[in-house]
Formats: sequence, C-alpha cells, structure tokens
Amino acid sequence: MLRGGIIGAGFFAANHLNGWQMVDGAEIVALCDTDSGRLSTMGDQFGIIRRYTDAAQMLAEEELDFVDIITTAPSHRPLVELAASSGKHIICQKPFAENLTDARAMVAAAQTAGKTLMVHENFRWQSPVRTAINEIRAGVIGTPFFCRASFRSGYDVFSGQPYLAEGERFIIEDLGIHVLDIVRAVMGDVATVAAHTNRINPKIRGEDVATILLSHDSGMSSVVDCSYATQRSPETFPQTLLEVDGDKGSLYLKAGYRLEIHTNGEVETRDVSPELLSWAERPWHNIQESVLSIQQHFCDCLRDGRQPETSGTDNLKTLTLVEAAYLSASEARTVETNHL
Repeated sequence: MLRGGIIGAGFFAANHLNGWQMVDGAEIVALCDTDSGRLSTMGDQFGIIRRYTDAAQMLAEEELDFVDIITTAPSHRPLVELAASSGKHIICQKPFAENLTDARAMVAAAQTAGKTLMVHENFRWQSPVRTAINEIRAGVIGTPFFCRASFRSGYDVFSGQPYLAEGERFIIEDLGIHVLDIVRAVMGDVATVAAHTNRINPKIRGEDVATILLSHDSGMSSVVDCSYATQRSPETFPQTLLEVDGDKGSLYLKAGYRLEIHTNGEVETRDVSPELLSWAERPWHNIQESVLSIQQHFCDCLRDGRQPETSGTDNLKTLTLVEAAYLSASEARTVETNHL
C-alpha cells in the first residue's frame, strides 16, 4: 500500500481526497495547508489525523511514498523541489509552472532524485475524451490529418475561483492548456503555433477567448478554440468537443457525450457519458471522475516502474504550447516551438 501526503486543502482538494479513497493500492495518511482553518475542515471531513501547516515538517516526519500537490502554480517549484529532495514521488496540479524555466527545474529535480513526477492534466483523462483518444490510437479512422478541439461556455467559473479573474493570463493558461494537451495526445507534437486572443468580459484582466492554430511535426494541422464568453443553451460546460479526420474515416465527440465514428459510409454512435461517482455532482462529474483515473494511473505506474503518460517531461511540451500561444498572440506572429 502506497502512503501519500496531500499539500493543499483548497477549492479542488476534496475531489483529490475523494478520489484517493477509491484508488486501488494507495492511502492518504497526512494533510498539509498553511491555512489552519482549511486544514481542520478538510482533515475532519476525510478523517486525516496527521495534519501540518508546514510542508517540510510533514515530509520530514511522515513515512510517505508520494505527495499530491494541490496548490496554485507560484508554489509548485519550491514544493516539487522540496518533495524530490525528500525522496518522494510527486503528482502536481496544473498549471505545472508559471514559466518554462521553473517547469524545467522541477523536471530536473525529480530526475536527479530518481523520482516519478506526474502532472495532473485531467482533460486527457476524462472518460469520453479517453475513449476518443483510444479509438484514434487503435487506428479506427486511420492516420489523423486534422483535429479541432473546442471548449466554449458561458459558465461562471469565477464565483468558485475568484483569483481566475485577477491574473493577466486566463483562458489559455487555465483551460487551454488542457485542450492543447488533448490535441497533442491525438495528433502528436507541435512545430508551430499561431494564436489570437480577446477579452470579452470587462470584469476580468486576462483573455477569455482564444483561437489557436497548430502545425504538427507530422505536417498535419489542428485548431484549438476556447471561450468563457459563449452563451449557449443547453450549456455544455465542462465538455470538450472533438472532431478528428483520418484517412479512413472521421470521429466526433459531440455535446451530451455522444461519440460518432464515421467509416465506410456508416456511422457508429455511442453514449460515452462519464460515470456519476457517489461523491460527484453534475456538471462537474466529468472532471471529478477523471481525478480518480489520473490517481490510479499514477499508482499503477509507480507499481510497474514506468513513466506516467502525463509525466513532467511530457508536460513540458504542453506548457511550451501555452507559452508559444501567448507569445504569438502578443506579437501577432507564428511561433516555432523549438525556439522556446
């Protein structure tokens, strides 16, 4: 049984703690947060007796195999480096880092310590998206030559996470990073990025609309479009919609978790709705279910001695796309990813 510690008891932590209770082969034995009130509330809710307000103290006093870091990006580098130097495996929330320098330093710290570092890119692990990725990887539509990944919503994400309205960066850093990661999983690594952004909501500082054109190493192309300013009924939050064309057919992940596979003049339609776990609630159940999938994958990789699919090293490539998109939008030019 792998023993884990949680660092961070904020907005999203309950999803992690609920997920860990269902993971095969792991248990959470300690909890840390600098806010004693949140620490007490979360500790009581999940019956975690060992509680700390100092991460270094927790890592020194507890016999842990891994830590799950559920904090905001500015704290990730010191916490990852601390955990690595303490000999712990690490799963870290996204955004992984505020910049590529910090991200590379975290990856290097884990490699130097010989420890596994996984990034919590949860959209790739949502069961409807995962089903689509698996079908494409199995060659059902042949070799993909075009992908469009779309997340468009008017859902009020700011009421639960007010800090999202305060940063100079918003939708690409917070949401687009997930959608870019999905496209990488489907189409492979990216050579160039061209992006355009807008701010429609006057009450926020960052961009809430982004359209990104990607040219892949394969020579194929993808479009990522994200919006938190889109009014639609029914609301599709938090669904990512996909359309992928291959040389033997096309695949569509449509609203309402409907998967369509078009091949040989025929259409196969499936309901790929995510499971509503006992502790989950609509419409968040899609994301909440993915948390459990991520955690199980992390533990399975530790047990099997293999690297997670969304390892720190792999996530550097996704984070590079985020930086390339912001640079492209600010300078109105196409950015080559290998120059970042």
